[in-house]
Amino acid sequence: MEQNFLDNTTIINYSDKNYEKTKFLALSQIDLSAHSNSTKWINTYGIEYQDEFKSVILENNLDDFLIKLLMEEEHATKVIVLENLLFVTVKVLKTEGKTLDDEQMIFIVSPNFLWSIQEKPGDYFNWIRERLEGHKGIVRKKKADYLLYLIIEAIIDNYQETYAKHAEISASQLNATLIKPTPEFTSLVETRKQELFSFKKAAIGLRDMIVKLEKVDIKGVDIKYFSEIKEQTNNLISNIDFELQELESKINLIFSIQGHRLNEVMKTLTILSVIFIPLTFLAGIYGMNFEHIPELKFKYGYFILLGVMVLVTFGAVWYFKRKKWF
Repeated sequence: MEQNFLDNTTIINYSDKNYEKTKFLALSQIDLSAHSNSTKWINTYGIEYQDEFKSVILENNLDDFLIKLLMEEEHATKVIVLENLLFVTVKVLKTEGKTLDDEQMIFIVSPNFLWSIQEKPGDYFNWIRERLEGHKGIVRKKKADYLLYLIIEAIIDNYQETYAKHAEISASQLNATLIKPTPEFTSLVETRKQELFSFKKAAIGLRDMIVKLEKVDIKGVDIKYFSEIKEQTNNLISNIDFELQELESKINLIFSIQGHRLNEVMKTLTILSVIFIPLTFLAGIYGMNFEHIPELKFKYGYFILLGVMVLVTFGAVWYFKRKKWF
Protein backbone atom coordinates (compact mmCIF):
# COMPACT_ATOMS: atom_id res chain seq x y z
CA MET A 1 0.00 0.00 0.00
CA GLU A 2 2.85 2.40 0.74
CA GLN A 3 4.19 2.16 -2.80
CA ASN A 4 0.70 2.70 -4.25
CA PHE A 5 0.33 5.76 -2.06
CA LEU A 6 3.67 7.13 -3.25
CA ASP A 7 2.82 6.42 -6.89
CA ASN A 8 -0.44 8.34 -6.52
CA THR A 9 1.02 11.32 -4.64
CA THR A 10 2.84 14.31 -6.10
CA ILE A 11 4.07 17.58 -4.64
CA ILE A 12 4.50 20.97 -6.25
CA ASN A 13 6.73 23.34 -4.31
CA TYR A 14 6.51 26.90 -5.57
CA SER A 15 7.27 30.50 -4.80
CA ASP A 16 7.53 33.69 -6.82
CA LYS A 17 10.97 32.67 -8.10
CA ASN A 18 10.99 28.87 -7.90
CA TYR A 19 8.95 25.90 -9.12
CA GLU A 20 9.58 22.23 -8.46
CA LYS A 21 7.38 19.18 -9.06
CA THR A 22 8.46 15.88 -7.53
CA LYS A 23 7.28 12.39 -6.66
CA PHE A 24 8.30 10.50 -3.55
CA LEU A 25 10.35 7.37 -2.97
CA ALA A 26 9.54 7.12 0.75
CA LEU A 27 7.02 8.55 3.20
CA SER A 28 9.82 10.24 5.10
CA GLN A 29 10.43 12.51 2.09
CA ILE A 30 7.02 14.16 2.49
CA ASP A 31 7.96 17.34 4.32
CA LEU A 32 5.10 19.70 5.19
CA SER A 33 7.13 22.00 7.40
CA ALA A 34 6.95 25.71 6.70
CA HIS A 35 9.67 27.35 4.65
CA SER A 36 10.21 31.06 4.36
CA ASN A 37 8.57 31.96 1.03
CA SER A 38 7.49 28.65 -0.52
CA THR A 39 4.07 27.01 -0.72
CA LYS A 40 3.45 23.30 -1.24
CA TRP A 41 0.61 21.58 -3.05
CA ILE A 42 0.43 17.89 -2.30
CA ASN A 43 -2.09 15.87 -4.29
CA THR A 44 -3.10 12.26 -3.57
CA TYR A 45 -5.43 10.10 -5.64
CA GLY A 46 -7.20 7.68 -3.29
CA ILE A 47 -8.76 7.95 0.17
CA GLU A 48 -8.03 4.39 1.31
CA TYR A 49 -4.45 4.98 2.50
CA GLN A 50 -5.26 5.37 6.20
CA ASP A 51 -1.91 4.01 7.48
CA GLU A 52 0.07 6.23 5.13
CA PHE A 53 -2.01 9.28 6.06
CA LYS A 54 -1.34 8.56 9.72
CA SER A 55 2.42 8.29 9.14
CA VAL A 56 2.59 11.57 7.22
CA ILE A 57 0.54 13.38 9.89
CA LEU A 58 2.64 12.10 12.77
CA GLU A 59 6.01 12.67 11.06
CA ASN A 60 5.06 16.28 10.24
CA ASN A 61 3.60 17.00 13.70
CA LEU A 62 0.20 17.92 12.30
CA ASP A 63 -2.90 17.97 14.50
CA ASP A 64 -3.48 14.28 15.32
CA PHE A 65 -7.28 14.79 15.13
CA LEU A 66 -6.72 14.63 11.38
CA ILE A 67 -6.09 10.90 11.79
CA LYS A 68 -9.59 10.32 13.12
CA LEU A 69 -11.14 12.51 10.45
CA LEU A 70 -9.34 10.70 7.65
CA MET A 71 -10.40 7.31 9.00
CA GLU A 72 -14.06 8.11 8.31
CA GLU A 73 -15.27 6.45 5.10
CA GLU A 74 -18.03 8.95 4.29
CA HIS A 75 -17.88 12.69 4.84
CA ALA A 76 -20.62 15.25 4.62
CA THR A 77 -19.64 18.79 3.68
CA LYS A 78 -17.33 19.89 6.48
CA VAL A 79 -15.05 22.80 7.33
CA ILE A 80 -13.26 22.10 10.61
CA VAL A 81 -10.71 24.45 12.18
CA LEU A 82 -7.82 22.57 13.78
CA GLU A 83 -4.47 23.67 15.16
CA ASN A 84 -3.38 26.18 12.52
CA LEU A 85 -5.10 23.96 9.92
CA LEU A 86 -8.36 23.67 8.03
CA PHE A 87 -9.95 20.31 7.26
CA VAL A 88 -12.39 20.64 4.34
CA THR A 89 -14.47 17.91 2.69
CA VAL A 90 -17.03 18.03 -0.11
CA LYS A 91 -18.67 15.70 -2.62
CA VAL A 92 -17.99 16.77 -6.22
CA LEU A 93 -19.26 15.52 -9.57
CA LYS A 94 -17.10 13.60 -12.01
CA THR A 95 -18.20 14.86 -15.41
CA GLU A 96 -15.72 13.17 -17.75
CA GLY A 97 -17.93 10.15 -18.49
CA LYS A 98 -21.33 9.84 -20.13
CA THR A 99 -23.01 9.61 -16.74
CA LEU A 100 -22.54 11.94 -13.78
CA ASP A 101 -20.75 10.26 -10.89
CA ASP A 102 -19.53 11.77 -7.65
CA GLU A 103 -16.38 11.50 -5.57
CA GLN A 104 -15.09 12.61 -2.20
CA MET A 105 -12.57 15.43 -2.07
CA ILE A 106 -10.62 16.35 1.05
CA PHE A 107 -8.48 19.45 1.52
CA ILE A 108 -6.07 19.99 4.40
CA VAL A 109 -5.04 23.63 4.34
CA SER A 110 -2.44 25.59 6.27
CA PRO A 111 -0.89 28.97 5.40
CA ASN A 112 2.06 27.17 3.75
CA PHE A 113 0.64 24.02 2.17
CA LEU A 114 -2.48 22.50 0.70
CA TRP A 115 -2.97 18.75 0.66
CA SER A 116 -5.74 17.69 -1.73
CA ILE A 117 -6.96 14.10 -1.46
CA GLN A 118 -9.23 12.84 -4.24
CA GLU A 119 -11.19 9.62 -4.23
CA LYS A 120 -10.65 8.92 -7.96
CA PRO A 121 -7.91 9.74 -10.49
CA GLY A 122 -8.46 12.70 -12.79
CA ASP A 123 -9.45 16.27 -12.01
CA TYR A 124 -10.07 19.71 -13.51
CA PHE A 125 -6.93 21.34 -12.14
CA ASN A 126 -4.44 21.03 -15.02
CA TRP A 127 -4.83 24.70 -15.89
CA ILE A 128 -3.76 25.56 -12.33
CA ARG A 129 -0.67 23.36 -12.67
CA GLU A 130 0.12 25.03 -16.00
CA ARG A 131 -0.16 28.46 -14.37
CA LEU A 132 2.17 27.41 -11.59
CA GLU A 133 4.71 25.92 -13.96
CA GLY A 134 4.57 28.80 -16.46
CA HIS A 135 4.42 31.49 -13.75
CA LYS A 136 1.20 32.86 -15.23
CA GLY A 137 -0.93 35.25 -13.23
CA ILE A 138 -0.38 35.84 -9.53
CA VAL A 139 -0.79 32.29 -8.21
CA ARG A 140 2.93 31.82 -7.39
CA LYS A 141 2.91 35.04 -5.42
CA LYS A 142 0.07 33.82 -3.23
CA LYS A 143 -0.23 31.26 -0.46
CA ALA A 144 -2.28 28.10 -0.01
CA ASP A 145 -5.54 29.97 0.63
CA TYR A 146 -5.45 31.40 -2.89
CA LEU A 147 -4.63 27.94 -4.28
CA LEU A 148 -7.73 26.55 -2.53
CA TYR A 149 -9.76 29.37 -4.07
CA LEU A 150 -8.49 28.44 -7.56
CA ILE A 151 -9.28 24.75 -7.02
CA ILE A 152 -12.85 25.51 -5.92
CA GLU A 153 -13.22 27.93 -8.83
CA ALA A 154 -12.04 25.19 -11.20
CA ILE A 155 -14.71 22.82 -9.85
CA ILE A 156 -17.43 25.46 -10.28
CA ASP A 157 -16.23 26.38 -13.80
CA ASN A 158 -16.34 22.70 -14.75
CA TYR A 159 -19.89 22.45 -13.39
CA GLN A 160 -20.96 25.50 -15.38
CA GLU A 161 -19.36 24.28 -18.62
CA THR A 162 -20.81 20.78 -18.26
CA TYR A 163 -24.22 22.16 -17.29
CA ALA A 164 -24.22 24.50 -20.30
CA LYS A 165 -23.24 21.66 -22.66
CA HIS A 166 -25.93 19.33 -21.29
CA ALA A 167 -28.48 22.18 -21.32
CA GLU A 168 -27.79 22.81 -25.02
CA ILE A 169 -28.32 19.13 -25.85
CA SER A 170 -31.44 19.04 -23.69
CA ALA A 171 -32.84 22.16 -25.36
CA SER A 172 -32.61 20.54 -28.80
CA GLN A 173 -34.16 17.27 -27.59
CA LEU A 174 -36.88 18.82 -25.42
CA ASN A 175 -37.85 21.75 -27.63
CA ALA A 176 -41.35 23.03 -26.87
CA THR A 177 -42.41 22.36 -30.48
CA LEU A 178 -41.45 18.69 -30.09
CA ILE A 179 -43.47 18.02 -26.95
CA LYS A 180 -45.35 14.74 -27.40
CA PRO A 181 -47.09 12.63 -24.78
CA THR A 182 -44.96 9.59 -25.59
CA PRO A 183 -42.95 7.35 -23.22
CA GLU A 184 -39.76 8.34 -25.08
CA PHE A 185 -40.26 12.07 -24.55
CA THR A 186 -41.27 11.59 -20.92
CA SER A 187 -38.15 9.46 -20.37
CA LEU A 188 -35.94 12.23 -21.80
CA VAL A 189 -37.53 14.76 -19.43
CA GLU A 190 -37.05 12.51 -16.40
CA THR A 191 -33.42 11.76 -17.36
CA ARG A 192 -32.69 15.49 -17.62
CA LYS A 193 -34.37 16.10 -14.25
CA GLN A 194 -32.11 13.50 -12.62
CA GLU A 195 -29.05 15.20 -14.14
CA LEU A 196 -30.20 18.54 -12.78
CA PHE A 197 -30.80 17.10 -9.32
CA SER A 198 -27.22 15.75 -9.36
CA PHE A 199 -25.88 19.17 -10.41
CA LYS A 200 -27.97 20.94 -7.78
CA LYS A 201 -26.91 18.59 -4.99
CA ALA A 202 -23.23 19.07 -5.87
CA ALA A 203 -23.60 22.85 -6.25
CA ILE A 204 -25.39 23.17 -2.90
CA GLY A 205 -22.62 21.14 -1.26
CA LEU A 206 -20.03 23.53 -2.69
CA ARG A 207 -22.02 26.58 -1.62
CA ASP A 208 -22.36 25.23 1.93
CA MET A 209 -18.62 24.64 2.03
CA ILE A 210 -17.89 28.16 0.78
CA VAL A 211 -20.28 29.69 3.34
CA LYS A 212 -18.45 27.82 6.10
CA LEU A 213 -15.07 28.90 4.72
CA GLU A 214 -16.17 32.53 4.86
CA LYS A 215 -16.66 32.19 8.62
CA VAL A 216 -13.30 30.66 9.57
CA ASP A 217 -10.74 32.64 11.46
CA ILE A 218 -7.27 31.16 11.18
CA LYS A 219 -3.96 32.99 11.10
CA GLY A 220 -2.42 33.17 7.64
CA VAL A 221 -5.61 32.11 5.78
CA ASP A 222 -7.45 34.91 3.99
CA ILE A 223 -11.18 34.33 3.42
CA LYS A 224 -11.74 37.31 1.10
CA TYR A 225 -11.41 35.16 -2.03
CA PHE A 226 -14.49 33.06 -1.43
CA SER A 227 -17.26 35.66 -1.79
CA GLU A 228 -16.94 35.76 -5.57
CA ILE A 229 -17.20 32.01 -6.07
CA LYS A 230 -20.21 31.88 -3.74
CA GLU A 231 -22.01 34.17 -6.17
CA GLN A 232 -21.03 31.92 -9.09
CA THR A 233 -22.44 28.93 -7.24
CA ASN A 234 -25.67 30.78 -6.42
CA ASN A 235 -26.07 31.71 -10.09
CA LEU A 236 -25.60 28.08 -11.14
CA ILE A 237 -28.21 26.92 -8.61
CA SER A 238 -30.63 29.61 -9.86
CA ASN A 239 -30.17 28.43 -13.46
CA ILE A 240 -30.77 24.82 -12.41
CA ASP A 241 -33.93 25.77 -10.49
CA PHE A 242 -35.23 27.71 -13.50
CA GLU A 243 -34.69 24.75 -15.84
CA LEU A 244 -36.32 22.38 -13.32
CA GLN A 245 -39.39 24.62 -13.36
CA GLU A 246 -39.41 24.53 -17.17
CA LEU A 247 -39.21 20.73 -17.17
CA GLU A 248 -42.02 20.56 -14.62
CA SER A 249 -44.12 22.76 -16.93
CA LYS A 250 -43.41 20.40 -19.83
CA ILE A 251 -44.45 17.40 -17.75
CA ASN A 252 -47.67 19.21 -16.80
CA LEU A 253 -48.25 20.06 -20.47
CA ILE A 254 -47.81 16.39 -21.39
CA PHE A 255 -50.42 15.41 -18.80
CA SER A 256 -52.74 18.14 -20.11
CA ILE A 257 -52.37 16.88 -23.69
CA GLN A 258 -53.05 13.32 -22.57
CA GLY A 259 -56.08 14.46 -20.57
CA HIS A 260 -57.40 16.47 -23.52
CA ARG A 261 -57.01 13.51 -25.87
CA LEU A 262 -58.75 11.23 -23.39
CA ASN A 263 -61.59 13.74 -23.05
CA GLU A 264 -61.96 13.91 -26.85
CA VAL A 265 -62.14 10.12 -27.08
CA MET A 266 -64.66 9.92 -24.23
CA LYS A 267 -66.77 12.71 -25.82
CA THR A 268 -66.86 10.88 -29.15
CA LEU A 269 -67.80 7.61 -27.52
CA THR A 270 -70.49 9.33 -25.44
CA ILE A 271 -72.05 11.01 -28.50
CA LEU A 272 -72.10 7.74 -30.40
CA SER A 273 -73.62 6.00 -27.39
CA VAL A 274 -76.35 8.62 -27.01
CA ILE A 275 -77.21 8.33 -30.73
CA PHE A 276 -77.41 4.55 -30.78
CA ILE A 277 -79.13 4.00 -27.41
CA PRO A 278 -82.64 5.09 -28.68
CA LEU A 279 -82.05 3.16 -31.91
CA THR A 280 -81.20 0.07 -29.92
CA PHE A 281 -84.28 0.67 -27.78
CA LEU A 282 -86.56 0.78 -30.82
CA ALA A 283 -84.89 -2.25 -32.37
CA GLY A 284 -85.26 -4.08 -29.06
CA ILE A 285 -88.99 -3.40 -28.84
CA TYR A 286 -89.72 -4.67 -32.35
CA GLY A 287 -87.34 -7.55 -31.92
CA MET A 288 -89.46 -9.09 -29.15
CA ASN A 289 -91.20 -12.31 -30.06
CA PHE A 290 -94.77 -11.43 -29.08
CA GLU A 291 -97.48 -12.47 -31.51
CA HIS A 292 -99.77 -9.47 -31.07
CA ILE A 293 -97.56 -6.45 -31.73
CA PRO A 294 -99.89 -4.22 -33.81
CA GLU A 295 -97.26 -2.71 -36.11
CA LEU A 296 -95.86 -6.07 -37.21
CA LYS A 297 -98.67 -6.66 -39.71
CA PHE A 298 -98.80 -3.07 -40.96
CA LYS A 299 -97.75 -2.86 -44.61
CA TYR A 300 -95.40 0.11 -44.20
CA GLY A 301 -94.37 -0.49 -40.56
CA TYR A 302 -90.78 -1.38 -41.40
CA PHE A 303 -90.21 1.77 -43.42
CA ILE A 304 -91.93 3.95 -40.84
CA LEU A 305 -89.63 2.53 -38.13
CA LEU A 306 -86.54 3.22 -40.28
CA GLY A 307 -87.79 6.76 -40.80
CA VAL A 308 -88.29 7.25 -37.07
CA MET A 309 -84.75 5.97 -36.48
CA VAL A 310 -83.34 8.42 -39.05
CA LEU A 311 -85.28 11.29 -37.47
CA VAL A 312 -84.02 10.34 -34.01
CA THR A 313 -80.44 10.23 -35.30
CA PHE A 314 -80.61 13.61 -37.07
CA GLY A 315 -82.42 15.12 -34.09
CA ALA A 316 -79.67 14.01 -31.73
CA VAL A 317 -76.93 15.32 -34.05
CA TRP A 318 -78.73 18.67 -34.42
CA TYR A 319 -79.08 18.99 -30.65
CA PHE A 320 -75.37 18.23 -30.06
CA LYS A 321 -74.34 20.81 -32.64
CA ARG A 322 -76.64 23.39 -31.10
CA LYS A 323 -74.99 22.75 -27.74
CA LYS A 324 -71.56 22.92 -29.48
CA TRP A 325 -70.57 19.56 -28.09
CA PHE A 326 -68.69 18.82 -31.32
